Amino acid sequence: MRLLVVEDEARLAAALRRGLQAEGFAVDVAADGQDGLEMARHGGYDAMILDVMLPRLSGYRVVRQLRAERHWLPVLMLSAKDGEYDQADGLDCGADDYLTKPFSYVVLLARLRALLRRGAQARPVVLAFGDVELDPAERRVLVAGTEVTLTTREFALLEYLIRRPGQVVSKTELLDHVWDAALDTAPNAVEVYVGYLRRKIGRDRLETVRGAGYRLAIVPPGTDVS
Repeated sequence: MRLLVVEDEARLAAALRRGLQAEGFAVDVAADGQDGLEMARHGGYDAMILDVMLPRLSGYRVVRQLRAERHWLPVLMLSAKDGEYDQADGLDCGADDYLTKPFSYVVLLARLRALLRRGAQARPVVLAFGDVELDPAERRVLVAGTEVTLTTREFALLEYLIRRPGQVVSKTELLDHVWDAALDTAPNAVEVYVGYLRRKIGRDRLETVRGAGYRLAIVPPGTDVS
């Protein structure tokens, strides 16, 4: 397994290289974000350990750029920034895991092995289907390039559907996953919110499959869906 370590603290980078090589990994090291980004793009690595505070490009920018390029290299962020929002930012940027300094080397290895087991699967930060784009972290939706404002429930409904592209999703499934299971929600609530969502994203983008449920649809460019 080939690993890339992007860390500007020379002693830590050297220690990581020695420890990981002792575990049988082939390890390359980059000392700044720009070099790390270039090496990640072209090096054929199986995973990357990425510091957050780096010269030239921050770790956040490195992983966001990789994901924007649809590069799914597994990324474990390593940082002294231990606030909950720092960790959330790293994961929302596209990192697969986040470990704070000082860290346990045993835990680092375990998390790294878990990443390698999962492999380089597609994990886009922004979800898209046709001309509809949804950013779960920013709570932002674009339809044909235009931002659309959704309520919390409408956003949750669209997110559930867009994570199942082209699939028919039943009313029961939507009630189970989009509404609070502890509440006694009437089944027609789904129909009501589907209607609200249709008015905002365009009626032809959300199909009713009679007797089965609902699914998102791709509309040809230039189609009037108002």
